[in-house]
Amino acid sequence: MSENTMASIVLTTLNARYAHASFGLRYLLANFGELLAQAEIVEFEISQRPVDMLEILLACNPKIIGVGVYIWNIDQVTRLVADLKRVRPDIVVILGGPEVSYETEQVSVVRDADYVICGEADLTLPEVCSAILRGEPPTEKIIPARLPQFAELKLPYHLYDSNDIAHRVIYVEASRGCPYECEFCLSALDIPVRQAALETFLEAMDGLFQRGVRQFKFVDRTFNLNMRVSRAILQFFLDRYEPGLFLHFEMIPDRLPDSLRDLIRKFPAGALQFEVGIQTFNEEIAARISRRQDAALVEQNLNWLHAETGVHVHADLIVGLPGEDLDSFGEGFDRLVRLNPQEIQVGILKRLRGTPIVRHDAEWGMVYSPAPPYEILQTKQLDFHTLHRLRRFARYWDLVANSGNFLESTPLLWGGKSPDSSPRQSPFHEFLAFSDWLHAVSNQTHAIALKRLAELLFEYLTQKKQLAVEAVAQAVWADYRRGNRSDLPPFLRPYIHERVERSSLQGGAGLPARQSRRVAP
Repeated sequence: MSENTMASIVLTTLNARYAHASFGLRYLLANFGELLAQAEIVEFEISQRPVDMLEILLACNPKIIGVGVYIWNIDQVTRLVADLKRVRPDIVVILGGPEVSYETEQVSVVRDADYVICGEADLTLPEVCSAILRGEPPTEKIIPARLPQFAELKLPYHLYDSNDIAHRVIYVEASRGCPYECEFCLSALDIPVRQAALETFLEAMDGLFQRGVRQFKFVDRTFNLNMRVSRAILQFFLDRYEPGLFLHFEMIPDRLPDSLRDLIRKFPAGALQFEVGIQTFNEEIAARISRRQDAALVEQNLNWLHAETGVHVHADLIVGLPGEDLDSFGEGFDRLVRLNPQEIQVGILKRLRGTPIVRHDAEWGMVYSPAPPYEILQTKQLDFHTLHRLRRFARYWDLVANSGNFLESTPLLWGGKSPDSSPRQSPFHEFLAFSDWLHAVSNQTHAIALKRLAELLFEYLTQKKQLAVEAVAQAVWADYRRGNRSDLPPFLRPYIHERVERSSLQGGAGLPARQSRRVAP
């Protein structure tokens, strides 16, 4: 919005980074009806100073400011709203979003706000704003939102402008809600699954495609729940496929019938990314947190995806679930490594506001940080020290394995694969040992330069694991030059033949670069 634009209503939030265009704000604005001409979106990033954001907001001279509050921005929003109400107490502040929709009275920013809308505010926020502007403000501060059906909503995709399309993640959704009740997830509180009108949705997708969008991130919790809709959407994009098209879906990992497989295998490698939430392979733990999942089908489907498609699979596991100990998590991790997903996201359990996971606190000794992102600090099975080791494990796994920078070198940590393609040793325990060593040597988990990380990995494999130096050097060098890097690191020079070095410098021996199409959440 330009500095000269004045709006009665400003919708704002703080995104995690610039590339994350706020899908929620665009949905709200699209449904403002007769108030649309009086409303504007002003987006910020959490890296900006609250005082600078305040200056921009006040320049709009609004009567109402609606703020989206999320786990990643709650601290900055708290300060921003407090400063705003001190400088301009006459401006009405309305909060919304998951961080204020549950356990609302316990959230400090609520004290400074005028109103809080709990739940999906697409239809309720315009009603509240209209009442305020005509001098009939609500009498209650906490306002439950009316759950919208897709038939009532105007889709927001025309509100992605040319700059969004050129530089930002384009979020889309064909459905809302989730039929599952996993206790760690906010979707457990939003059971009704509501489906967008398929024809209308595909028309909107065609509009985005015609405007140049080639990367679509679907935020549906269960994209493959409705097979008719899933097939129609995949067929829609398959009919329009061209190089550069990329689709991200969250998939139910044990639901992949032949009718869907037939379409999936037709997409070229790199066009599809599936985010699959495994979370745990321990059936007792899964039952405890009300997670329904057929582990045998999960294995069959992931094996099929690896063997017969070019899908990039991003699989999630959670550390710290009630009752799960180190051995149980490690067994699940090893089982997942054998299934060969391109990425394994090791997440630390978070106590999201309102989720029923808290019912296990007493029995299983669940202790969470009170500060965002509310991560688990210790459990009855995992003391603080062990959980912190696993937190470092997750970070280093991202840097080494998930990054795609060490495809040849990483499996050497657990001895590569046996003839039946299984790891020779436990990937979990071997990588945990490397993680412990890496932290002891570097004393850092961030800002490790790639060349330095390669050198540390080389040192560990040759000195701690005592693997053959020449073989390790070849693997590390193959990984290093995969990204079209031709500078031979000094620590590898004694082990790489001159002809290999010269050939690489001429571009003749380079390996294909890994095409990571991962889209940030």
